[in-house]
Amino acid sequence: VLMGKVKVMIFAETLAMKGLTLNCLGKKEEAYELVRRGLRNDLKSHVCWHVYGLLQRSDKKYDEAIKCYRNALKWDKDNLQILRDLSLLQIQMRDLEGYRETRYQLLQLRPAQRASWIGYAIAYHLLEDYEMAAKIIEEFRKTQQTSPDKVDYEYSELLLYQNQVLREAGLFREALEHLTTYEKQICDKLAVEETKGELLLSLERFEEAADVYRRLQERNPENWSYYHGLEKALKPASTEEKLKIYEEAWEKYPKGLVPLRLPLSFLSGDKFRECLDRYLRMNFSKGCPPVFTTLRSLYQDKEKVSIIEDLVVGFETSLRSSRMFSPDGMLVFFSLFHLFTFLWFEILGPCHEESNFILFFK
Repeated sequence: VLMGKVKVMIFAETLAMKGLTLNCLGKKEEAYELVRRGLRNDLKSHVCWHVYGLLQRSDKKYDEAIKCYRNALKWDKDNLQILRDLSLLQIQMRDLEGYRETRYQLLQLRPAQRASWIGYAIAYHLLEDYEMAAKIIEEFRKTQQTSPDKVDYEYSELLLYQNQVLREAGLFREALEHLTTYEKQICDKLAVEETKGELLLSLERFEEAADVYRRLQERNPENWSYYHGLEKALKPASTEEKLKIYEEAWEKYPKGLVPLRLPLSFLSGDKFRECLDRYLRMNFSKGCPPVFTTLRSLYQDKEKVSIIEDLVVGFETSLRSSRMFSPDGMLVFFSLFHLFTFLWFEILGPCHEESNFILFFK
Protein backbone atom coordinates (compact mmCIF):
# COMPACT_ATOMS: atom_id res chain seq x y z
CA VAL A 1 0.00 0.00 0.00
CA LEU A 2 2.83 2.40 0.92
CA MET A 3 4.58 1.73 -2.41
CA GLY A 4 1.31 2.38 -4.21
CA LYS A 5 0.97 5.80 -2.56
CA VAL A 6 4.54 6.71 -3.50
CA LYS A 7 3.92 5.71 -7.10
CA VAL A 8 0.73 7.79 -7.24
CA MET A 9 2.54 10.82 -5.79
CA ILE A 10 5.47 10.52 -8.21
CA PHE A 11 3.09 9.94 -11.11
CA ALA A 12 1.04 13.03 -10.17
CA GLU A 13 4.07 15.31 -9.93
CA THR A 14 5.52 13.88 -13.16
CA LEU A 15 2.27 14.72 -14.96
CA ALA A 16 2.35 18.24 -13.52
CA MET A 17 5.92 18.85 -14.67
CA LYS A 18 5.14 17.46 -18.12
CA GLY A 19 2.18 19.84 -18.27
CA LEU A 20 4.44 22.76 -17.34
CA THR A 21 6.83 21.82 -20.15
CA LEU A 22 3.99 21.60 -22.68
CA ASN A 23 2.73 25.00 -21.54
CA CYS A 24 6.15 26.47 -22.36
CA LEU A 25 5.82 24.90 -25.83
CA GLY A 26 2.49 26.68 -26.34
CA LYS A 27 0.33 23.55 -25.97
CA LYS A 28 -1.94 25.00 -23.30
CA GLU A 29 -4.91 22.64 -23.53
CA GLU A 30 -2.73 19.56 -23.18
CA ALA A 31 -0.81 21.24 -20.36
CA TYR A 32 -3.95 22.02 -18.35
CA GLU A 33 -5.29 18.50 -18.88
CA LEU A 34 -2.08 16.90 -17.59
CA VAL A 35 -1.83 19.17 -14.54
CA ARG A 36 -5.48 18.53 -13.64
CA ARG A 37 -4.89 14.80 -13.96
CA GLY A 38 -1.94 15.18 -11.63
CA LEU A 39 -4.11 17.02 -9.08
CA ARG A 40 -6.83 14.35 -9.29
CA ASN A 41 -4.19 11.75 -8.49
CA ASP A 42 -2.80 13.69 -5.53
CA LEU A 43 -4.63 16.73 -4.18
CA LYS A 44 -2.07 17.06 -1.38
CA SER A 45 0.90 17.58 -3.71
CA HIS A 46 2.38 21.06 -3.32
CA VAL A 47 4.20 20.57 -6.64
CA CYS A 48 0.94 20.01 -8.55
CA TRP A 49 -0.72 23.06 -6.98
CA HIS A 50 2.37 25.19 -7.62
CA VAL A 51 2.51 24.14 -11.28
CA TYR A 52 -1.22 24.77 -11.66
CA GLY A 53 -0.64 28.26 -10.28
CA LEU A 54 2.19 28.83 -12.76
CA LEU A 55 -0.14 27.92 -15.63
CA GLN A 56 -2.81 30.29 -14.33
CA ARG A 57 -0.21 33.04 -13.97
CA SER A 58 0.97 32.51 -17.56
CA ASP A 59 -2.64 33.16 -18.67
CA LYS A 60 -2.77 36.28 -16.47
CA LYS A 61 -5.40 34.75 -14.18
CA TYR A 62 -3.66 36.15 -11.16
CA ASP A 63 -6.46 35.64 -8.61
CA GLU A 64 -6.69 31.96 -9.53
CA ALA A 65 -2.91 31.62 -9.40
CA ILE A 66 -2.85 33.08 -5.88
CA LYS A 67 -5.45 30.50 -4.77
CA CYS A 68 -3.29 27.73 -6.22
CA TYR A 69 -0.19 29.01 -4.41
CA ARG A 70 -2.09 29.17 -1.13
CA ASN A 71 -3.25 25.58 -1.61
CA ALA A 72 0.35 24.57 -2.29
CA LEU A 73 1.46 26.26 0.94
CA LYS A 74 -1.08 24.24 2.94
CA TRP A 75 1.03 21.17 2.20
CA ASP A 76 4.46 22.82 2.27
CA LYS A 77 4.21 26.04 4.23
CA ASP A 78 7.95 26.81 4.23
CA ASN A 79 8.59 26.40 0.50
CA LEU A 80 10.70 29.42 -0.46
CA GLN A 81 9.96 29.34 -4.18
CA ILE A 82 6.20 29.21 -3.68
CA LEU A 83 6.37 32.06 -1.15
CA ARG A 84 8.42 34.18 -3.57
CA ASP A 85 5.99 33.51 -6.41
CA LEU A 86 3.06 34.33 -4.14
CA SER A 87 4.63 37.62 -3.03
CA LEU A 88 5.16 38.66 -6.66
CA LEU A 89 1.50 38.09 -7.50
CA GLN A 90 0.35 39.86 -4.34
CA ILE A 91 2.30 42.96 -5.30
CA GLN A 92 0.94 42.61 -8.84
CA MET A 93 -2.63 42.62 -7.49
CA ARG A 94 -1.84 45.36 -4.94
CA ASP A 95 -2.60 43.05 -2.03
CA LEU A 96 -0.17 44.96 0.17
CA GLU A 97 -1.25 43.44 3.48
CA GLY A 98 -0.85 39.94 2.05
CA TYR A 99 2.49 40.93 0.55
CA ARG A 100 3.71 42.09 3.97
CA GLU A 101 2.72 38.78 5.59
CA THR A 102 4.44 36.75 2.87
CA ARG A 103 7.62 38.83 3.07
CA TYR A 104 7.61 38.35 6.86
CA GLN A 105 7.49 34.57 6.37
CA LEU A 106 10.41 34.79 3.94
CA LEU A 107 12.35 36.90 6.44
CA GLN A 108 11.80 34.31 9.17
CA LEU A 109 12.97 31.51 6.88
CA ARG A 110 16.01 33.36 5.48
CA PRO A 111 17.01 36.09 7.98
CA ALA A 112 20.56 36.27 6.65
CA GLN A 113 19.55 37.21 3.11
CA ARG A 114 19.58 40.86 2.05
CA ALA A 115 16.53 40.36 -0.20
CA SER A 116 14.44 39.15 2.77
CA TRP A 117 15.03 42.36 4.72
CA ILE A 118 14.61 44.68 1.74
CA GLY A 119 11.41 42.94 0.64
CA TYR A 120 9.93 43.29 4.14
CA ALA A 121 10.92 46.97 4.29
CA ILE A 122 9.37 47.58 0.86
CA ALA A 123 6.09 46.09 2.13
CA TYR A 124 5.88 48.71 4.90
CA HIS A 125 7.07 51.40 2.50
CA LEU A 126 4.20 50.64 0.10
CA LEU A 127 1.77 50.63 3.03
CA GLU A 128 3.10 54.15 3.79
CA ASP A 129 4.36 53.10 7.20
CA TYR A 130 7.62 54.95 6.57
CA GLU A 131 8.81 54.86 10.18
CA MET A 132 8.64 51.06 10.34
CA ALA A 133 10.28 50.73 6.89
CA ALA A 134 13.15 52.97 8.01
CA LYS A 135 13.59 50.96 11.24
CA ILE A 136 13.77 47.66 9.34
CA ILE A 137 16.39 49.02 6.95
CA GLU A 138 18.39 50.46 9.84
CA GLU A 139 18.32 47.14 11.73
CA PHE A 140 19.57 45.35 8.64
CA ARG A 141 22.20 48.03 7.97
CA LYS A 142 23.65 47.49 11.43
CA THR A 143 24.31 43.84 10.58
CA GLN A 144 26.41 44.78 7.55
CA GLN A 145 30.12 44.91 8.30
CA THR A 146 31.36 47.28 5.63
CA SER A 147 34.58 49.26 5.76
CA PRO A 148 34.14 53.01 5.11
CA ASP A 149 36.95 52.84 2.55
CA LYS A 150 35.55 49.81 0.71
CA VAL A 151 33.39 50.29 -2.39
CA ASP A 152 30.23 48.20 -2.00
CA TYR A 153 27.61 49.05 -4.59
CA GLU A 154 24.80 47.04 -2.98
CA TYR A 155 25.39 48.70 0.38
CA SER A 156 25.45 52.05 -1.40
CA GLU A 157 22.02 51.38 -2.94
CA LEU A 158 20.71 50.32 0.47
CA LEU A 159 21.77 53.68 1.92
CA LEU A 160 20.13 55.58 -0.93
CA TYR A 161 16.90 53.63 -0.43
CA GLN A 162 16.96 54.32 3.30
CA ASN A 163 17.38 58.00 2.54
CA GLN A 164 14.44 57.90 0.12
CA VAL A 165 12.20 56.43 2.84
CA LEU A 166 13.25 59.19 5.26
CA ARG A 167 12.45 61.85 2.65
CA GLU A 168 9.04 60.39 1.88
CA ALA A 169 8.34 60.34 5.61
CA GLY A 170 8.97 64.10 5.64
CA LEU A 171 12.05 63.72 7.85
CA PHE A 172 14.16 66.10 5.78
CA ARG A 173 16.59 67.06 8.55
CA GLU A 174 17.24 63.42 9.44
CA ALA A 175 17.60 62.56 5.74
CA LEU A 176 20.21 65.29 5.27
CA GLU A 177 22.15 64.13 8.34
CA HIS A 178 21.98 60.55 7.04
CA LEU A 179 23.25 61.64 3.62
CA THR A 180 26.13 63.60 5.17
CA THR A 181 27.10 60.71 7.46
CA TYR A 182 27.24 58.06 4.74
CA GLU A 183 28.22 60.23 1.77
CA LYS A 184 31.63 58.57 1.38
CA GLN A 185 30.07 55.10 1.22
CA ILE A 186 27.57 55.99 -1.50
CA CYS A 187 28.92 55.24 -4.96
CA ASP A 188 26.45 57.37 -6.92
CA LYS A 189 27.89 60.83 -6.22
CA LEU A 190 25.49 62.49 -8.65
CA ALA A 191 22.49 61.12 -6.73
CA VAL A 192 24.04 62.42 -3.49
CA GLU A 193 24.35 65.96 -4.88
CA GLU A 194 20.86 65.96 -6.41
CA THR A 195 19.30 64.65 -3.20
CA LYS A 196 21.25 67.16 -1.14
CA GLY A 197 19.92 70.00 -3.30
CA GLU A 198 16.32 68.83 -2.86
CA LEU A 199 16.72 68.46 0.91
CA LEU A 200 18.30 71.89 1.34
CA LEU A 201 15.39 73.42 -0.58
CA SER A 202 12.90 71.57 1.64
CA LEU A 203 14.73 72.87 4.73
CA GLU A 204 14.75 76.42 3.25
CA ARG A 205 18.54 76.61 3.33
CA PHE A 206 18.51 78.43 0.02
CA GLU A 207 22.10 79.71 -0.15
CA GLU A 208 23.52 76.22 0.34
CA ALA A 209 21.00 74.82 -2.15
CA ALA A 210 22.06 77.40 -4.74
CA ASP A 211 25.71 76.35 -4.34
CA VAL A 212 24.74 72.69 -4.86
CA TYR A 213 22.76 73.42 -8.02
CA ARG A 214 25.58 75.55 -9.44
CA ARG A 215 27.94 72.60 -8.95
CA LEU A 216 25.44 70.34 -10.67
CA GLN A 217 25.19 72.77 -13.59
CA GLU A 218 28.95 72.62 -14.00
CA ARG A 219 28.65 68.86 -14.20
CA ASN A 220 25.79 68.89 -16.72
CA PRO A 221 24.66 72.29 -18.06
CA GLU A 222 21.96 70.61 -20.19
CA ASN A 223 19.85 69.29 -17.29
CA TRP A 224 16.61 71.28 -16.98
CA SER A 225 15.96 70.31 -13.35
CA TYR A 226 19.19 71.95 -12.15
CA TYR A 227 18.03 75.33 -13.47
CA HIS A 228 14.61 74.90 -11.90
CA GLY A 229 16.30 74.03 -8.61
CA LEU A 230 18.51 77.11 -8.82
CA GLU A 231 15.44 79.26 -9.50
CA LYS A 232 13.75 77.91 -6.36
CA ALA A 233 16.91 78.57 -4.34
CA LEU A 234 17.44 82.13 -5.58
CA LYS A 235 13.71 83.01 -5.55
CA PRO A 236 13.77 85.72 -8.26
CA ALA A 237 11.11 88.35 -7.62
CA SER A 238 10.69 89.44 -11.25
CA THR A 239 11.16 88.27 -14.82
CA GLU A 240 14.33 90.37 -15.06
CA GLU A 241 15.87 88.66 -12.04
CA LYS A 242 14.90 85.26 -13.40
CA LEU A 243 16.43 86.11 -16.79
CA LYS A 244 19.64 87.19 -15.05
CA ILE A 245 20.09 83.59 -13.79
CA TYR A 246 20.11 82.36 -17.38
CA GLU A 247 22.25 85.22 -18.68
CA GLU A 248 24.96 84.18 -16.21
CA ALA A 249 24.62 80.63 -17.52
CA TRP A 250 24.97 81.89 -21.15
CA GLU A 251 28.30 83.46 -20.26
CA LYS A 252 29.49 80.42 -18.33
CA TYR A 253 28.26 77.80 -20.84
CA PRO A 254 28.30 79.48 -24.27
CA LYS A 255 27.61 76.18 -26.05
CA GLY A 256 24.69 75.24 -23.81
CA LEU A 257 21.22 75.00 -25.36
CA VAL A 258 19.14 74.64 -22.19
CA PRO A 259 20.08 78.10 -20.76
CA LEU A 260 18.70 79.54 -24.02
CA ARG A 261 15.60 77.33 -24.17
CA LEU A 262 14.20 77.69 -20.64
CA PRO A 263 13.80 81.51 -20.68
CA LEU A 264 11.56 81.15 -23.75
CA SER A 265 8.83 79.85 -21.44
CA PHE A 266 8.55 83.09 -19.44
CA LEU A 267 9.86 85.80 -21.79
CA SER A 268 7.70 87.74 -24.24
CA GLY A 269 7.99 90.45 -26.89
CA ASP A 270 11.44 91.65 -27.97
CA LYS A 271 13.24 89.72 -25.21
CA PHE A 272 11.60 86.52 -26.42
CA ARG A 273 12.58 87.26 -30.03
CA GLU A 274 16.20 87.99 -29.06
CA CYS A 275 16.55 84.79 -27.02
CA LEU A 276 14.76 82.67 -29.64
CA ASP A 277 17.01 84.08 -32.37
CA ARG A 278 20.11 82.87 -30.53
CA TYR A 279 18.53 79.52 -29.72
CA LEU A 280 17.46 78.80 -33.31
CA ARG A 281 20.77 79.90 -34.85
CA MET A 282 22.68 77.57 -32.55
CA ASN A 283 20.33 74.64 -33.22
CA PHE A 284 20.26 75.09 -36.99
CA SER A 285 24.03 75.48 -37.14
CA LYS A 286 24.50 72.25 -35.18
CA GLY A 287 21.79 70.40 -37.10
CA CYS A 288 19.73 69.42 -34.03
CA PRO A 289 16.72 67.34 -35.15
CA PRO A 290 14.52 67.84 -32.03
CA VAL A 291 14.55 71.65 -32.13
CA PHE A 292 10.81 71.97 -32.86
CA THR A 293 10.01 69.20 -30.39
CA THR A 294 11.62 71.30 -27.64
CA LEU A 295 9.65 74.35 -28.81
CA ARG A 296 6.29 72.60 -29.08
CA SER A 297 5.13 73.70 -25.61
CA LEU A 298 5.43 77.33 -26.78
CA TYR A 299 2.75 76.79 -29.43
CA GLN A 300 0.07 77.44 -26.81
CA ASP A 301 0.85 81.17 -27.23
CA LYS A 302 -0.19 82.63 -30.60
CA GLU A 303 2.12 85.64 -30.22
CA LYS A 304 5.12 83.35 -29.74
CA VAL A 305 4.06 81.21 -32.72
CA SER A 306 4.02 84.33 -34.87
CA ILE A 307 7.56 85.28 -33.76
CA ILE A 308 8.82 81.72 -34.37
CA GLU A 309 7.39 81.75 -37.89
CA ASP A 310 8.75 85.21 -38.62
CA LEU A 311 12.28 84.21 -37.57
CA VAL A 312 12.29 80.86 -39.36
CA VAL A 313 11.00 82.34 -42.63
CA GLY A 314 13.54 85.17 -42.34
CA PHE A 315 16.40 82.70 -41.79
CA GLU A 316 15.34 80.60 -44.77
CA THR A 317 15.06 83.59 -47.09
CA SER A 318 18.43 84.97 -46.02
CA LEU A 319 20.15 81.58 -46.35
CA ARG A 320 18.81 81.20 -49.89
CA SER A 321 20.01 84.62 -50.96
CA SER A 322 23.19 85.35 -49.00
CA ARG A 323 24.15 82.15 -47.10
CA MET A 324 23.76 84.01 -43.81
CA PHE A 325 21.09 83.89 -41.13
CA SER A 326 20.33 87.60 -41.69
CA PRO A 327 21.32 90.20 -44.31
CA ASP A 328 23.41 92.13 -41.77
CA GLY A 329 24.95 88.95 -40.33
CA MET A 330 28.72 88.66 -39.92
CA LEU A 331 28.88 84.88 -40.25
CA VAL A 332 29.37 83.56 -43.81
CA PHE A 333 28.97 79.79 -44.20
CA PHE A 334 31.23 77.56 -46.21
CA SER A 335 29.38 75.82 -49.01
CA LEU A 336 29.16 72.37 -47.39
CA PHE A 337 28.21 73.79 -43.97
CA HIS A 338 25.62 75.99 -45.67
CA LEU A 339 24.11 72.99 -47.44
CA PHE A 340 23.72 71.06 -44.18
CA THR A 341 22.14 74.04 -42.41
CA PHE A 342 19.73 74.63 -45.26
CA LEU A 343 18.86 70.93 -45.29
CA TRP A 344 17.70 71.23 -41.67
CA PHE A 345 15.39 74.06 -42.68
CA GLU A 346 13.87 71.84 -45.35
CA ILE A 347 13.34 69.06 -42.80
CA LEU A 348 12.17 71.18 -39.86
CA GLY A 349 9.94 73.59 -41.76
CA PRO A 350 7.05 71.08 -41.91
CA CYS A 351 7.40 70.50 -38.13
CA HIS A 352 6.51 74.14 -37.54
CA GLU A 353 3.57 73.90 -39.92
CA GLU A 354 2.30 70.77 -38.16
CA SER A 355 2.53 72.38 -34.71
CA ASN A 356 0.79 75.51 -35.98
CA PHE A 357 -1.93 73.37 -37.56
CA ILE A 358 -2.58 71.60 -34.25
CA LEU A 359 -2.79 74.96 -32.44
CA PHE A 360 -5.33 76.21 -35.01
CA PHE A 361 -7.74 73.39 -34.21
CA LYS A 362 -7.41 73.62 -30.41
